[in-house]
This record gives sequence, C-alpha cells and structure tokens, in this order.
Amino acid sequence: MTGRGRRRAAGRQRRTRKEYGPKRTDSGSRRKERTAYETEEKTSQRQLIGCAAFFCTLFAAMALYLCVYIPTHSQELFNNSYNSRQSVLAQQNTRGTIYSADGQALAETVVQDGEEVRSYPFGNLFSHIVGYSTRGKTGLESLANYDLINTSVSAAQQAQNAADGVKNPGNNLVTTLDAKLQEAASSAMGLYEGAIVVMEPSTGKILAMVSKPDFDPNKVSQDWESLNQEGSSVLLNRAAQGIYPPGSTFKIITALEYIREHPEDWENYRYQCGGSYTSGDTTIRCYHGSSHGSLDFTGSFAKSCNSSFANIGMSLDRSSFASTLNDLLFNQELPVDIAYSRSGAALDENSPDADLIQIVIGQGKTQITPLHLCMITSAIANGGALMKPYEMDRVEKPDGSVLRQYEPEEYGRLMTEEEARILRELMTDVVEEGTATKLSGLSYTAAGKTGSAEYSDSTSDSHAWFTGFAPAEDPQVAVTVIIEGIGSGGDYAVPMAKRVFDAYFGTVG
Repeated sequence: MTGRGRRRAAGRQRRTRKEYGPKRTDSGSRRKERTAYETEEKTSQRQLIGCAAFFCTLFAAMALYLCVYIPTHSQELFNNSYNSRQSVLAQQNTRGTIYSADGQALAETVVQDGEEVRSYPFGNLFSHIVGYSTRGKTGLESLANYDLINTSVSAAQQAQNAADGVKNPGNNLVTTLDAKLQEAASSAMGLYEGAIVVMEPSTGKILAMVSKPDFDPNKVSQDWESLNQEGSSVLLNRAAQGIYPPGSTFKIITALEYIREHPEDWENYRYQCGGSYTSGDTTIRCYHGSSHGSLDFTGSFAKSCNSSFANIGMSLDRSSFASTLNDLLFNQELPVDIAYSRSGAALDENSPDADLIQIVIGQGKTQITPLHLCMITSAIANGGALMKPYEMDRVEKPDGSVLRQYEPEEYGRLMTEEEARILRELMTDVVEEGTATKLSGLSYTAAGKTGSAEYSDSTSDSHAWFTGFAPAEDPQVAVTVIIEGIGSGGDYAVPMAKRVFDAYFGTVG
C-alpha cells in the first residue's frame, strides 16, 4: 500500500472511532437510565403492594374488631342516645316492669289519659337506685334499658299484636332490693342528708341503697329545672357517687396494715394516750379531747383513739401501706355496674409525715364512697373475699319465665382469712366495749366501726359514720351509714344502722 493509501486508511479508522465511540457511550447511558427506571418502577410497585396489604390488613382488623365488639357491646350501642332503634321499639313494645326481690313493682308503665306513662309506686323511696326514664335514664332504668324496652314474646305473637294494633309487653327486671330494708333505712335517716348501703356479704347482693336528699321520679319532668339548678345535688346518688373523708372507719385499713407488718406481735402493742399526738408541726387530738390512758391494740381500735393510731401510723412502711390501699381498691375502678366515684388516698413512699399522720386516721385528702366502704366491710365479713356487688337478680320474659339469671361472682380476695378473722374480732370489740355499744345486748350480735370525719377547719363539723355487719359470728348482712355534718358516729350513725339490722332480723324496737 502506498503512503497515500495508508494515510487514507488511517483517517477512516480515526473517523470510525469518532463515530462509533460516542454511539457506544450513548447506548450504555440509555441502558443505565432504563435500569434505573425499571428499578424505580419495581420499588413503586412494591410500595403500592405494601400499602395495599397494609390497608387490607387494617380493614380486616377493623372488620374483626367490629365482629367481636358489636356482640359484646350490643346493649351499650343500643343505649346510645343517637341510636334511633330505641324510639322504634318504644312504638312497638311497652316498657317492662322493675320489681323488688319480693315482687313489688318499683317502676311500671301505666296508661293515663290514653297515653303510656312511667310510674314509680314508691315515689321517692327508690329514686336513686331505680332512677327514672324521662329526661334521659338513670339507675336501673338505664342499666336494664335494653331488656326493658325489648320483648321476648314469639314472632307469631308479635305479628298478631301488630295486626291488632296492640303493643308487645316488654321484659321485666327483678332486682335484689328488699323493700322492707329500703323503707327501714330511709325512715331511719329521716330528713338528714347522707346515705345507707345494705349488702349481703356472701353474694354481693345490694339489698338497699338510700341517698338523701331524694326526689320523686314521677315528677322529674316538671321539676327538672329545680333539680338541676346551680348548687343542687339532689340527683347525686350519695351512696355510690358521694365521696367523703372516712374518719375513724379508715382505722380498719390502718389496723390491717399494722397486722400485716406485725403478724406475730401485733397483740403486744401498747400506748399511753394523753389526748394528743404530735409529729413535727402536726398535732392529732382524740375526738372531744378524750384521754384514753393505757391502751393495747384492741383497745386503741375499740376506743377509736386518734393519738394511738397516729403513733401506729408513723411506724408503718409507706410503700407497703400504699400496696394495701391498692389491694383495697383505692384510686381504682370498682367492680360495680352503677355510676360511682373513685375513692382516693394519696400515699406513696415519699409522702411526708404531715400527710401520713392524717391519712391513718381517715382525714386529710383521703376520700371514700359509702358503697366502697360497705364493700370492704363485706369482704371482712366474708372471710376476706369480695363478692361483686349487683342489684339485678334476673330478667323475666312477659310470661314469667327466666330470660337471664345473674349469679354471685367473686371479685377476688382483699385479705387473707386470718386477717379478716382478726378484723372481725376487733370490730366485735367496738360493739361490746367501744364506740358502738348501742348495738350490744340485742337479740343478735353485731360488729362494726364508727367514725366522725371532720370536713372543715372547725373540729365541730363532722360527718357521722358507721360500717358493720351482723351476726358478728356468722355475718349475713353488712350496713354502712353516713350522715352529713351531724357529729359523732356512735351517737347518730349507730342507731340508724340498728334500725336496719332490726328490720333485717325482724326485731321490734
């Protein structure tokens, strides 16, 4: 090849490298772009699949939740004020009757001037526990609303009633309430304000529940404004929603804690009461300035010696005491179905002496409801086991057959049998030689604890408490009484409890 030819060939090779080199580079770039696009597309697809899977799982979980929630909360959903089903059923069915344990009508539907009206034959007597069904629903009228407004008559009979233009009869509720005991408790309270709770310790049945001031459920609509005026607490069920300083009834709990911390030597306790006890800047005085002299543990409890219990309290382990309060359901939900308030006791390992010395005698920030105190008392009477309180015994169909039967149910053990036995003995001594001697020497034995709970800066202002059970050796009934702003528990609450015990045991006078 000539030199000129070689130069031409070399030029062609250079042109070829110039032409094809960039083309190969552009092709690689496109492949990279295509690969990146494909990767991004796959990532997007995975994200979409993941998002779809998430929402499918969420939807399935919601569907499963509703499948579980609706059957288990059917009554709650039914009773919701936004549920129009209630008004539909009210047009089809006549609201059922609420009965006492012995078959007396406490709430019934009657016809007046051609219209159905809810009637309460006992007037004010069961106003808080039975409640009302106008202007909303309260008490048992609310709790049993689902059953009362529904009917269990056969579908054929319902069809026949619809054809005849007749309403179906609703289901009926039979309660655990004893009309005789309710009347005795209400009569004992008279015009005083406060509450009385009566329970059967072995089952948890609420036999009576009185709260005063009360109201006439037959007149709720016409008295609505006055019942709800500012400052009025007439509609408040003091038995379950009223919270009060427990006063010396709290010494039951302080005693329990001391026994737990001194299981072998609590009986060796001794104290010389001079009428007061001082810790730092805080001085605790015995009620009415009493000086009790030499006392053992039993005597300190029976005489309700504030000074001795302040001395006991200052020796207690705060963390252990807080645990005992937790065992006894302070600052917790209670296993009851009626509306209630939580009891509270602010105590922990860092609580200052000034607070502890008030707590151990039931003063300061400690608060409890009469129902809660009656539950603790019932547990003591029942060997330490608390039965869940209940007011509804059974739901009956219109023909009288049982649709639903409520059975006693144990909540759990609040204390050991031995602890309960010791507390029963201490509470028996209160009646035999302490502050509740007005219950001694009767045809039945009784045990209990009194309290005079100060609620203002004036030591003359105090609520009167009593909580106890009878017979002392084989408890059948527990009674808790609080009378607001009246004075000593031994002077006022004990005689009221006695009238309830008398009614229960059929004793006259």
